[in-house]
Amino acid sequence: MSDSTTSYGSYSGAVPNEKITWGKLGIDTPKFVIESDATIVAPLIFASVLGW
Repeated sequence: MSDSTTSYGSYSGAVPNEKITWGKLGIDTPKFVIESDATIVAPLIFASVLGW
């Protein structure tokens, strides 16, 4: 989850496939890109995952 726009060569905006080549994500890691304000989206995702 990032508020950074997608860009190649930068850590914050790197797409999942690029992070895999750096060893930051595993090959089997689900690949989702969420570009939004984390203060809004993160609580919604956490609430959904926790079943609130």
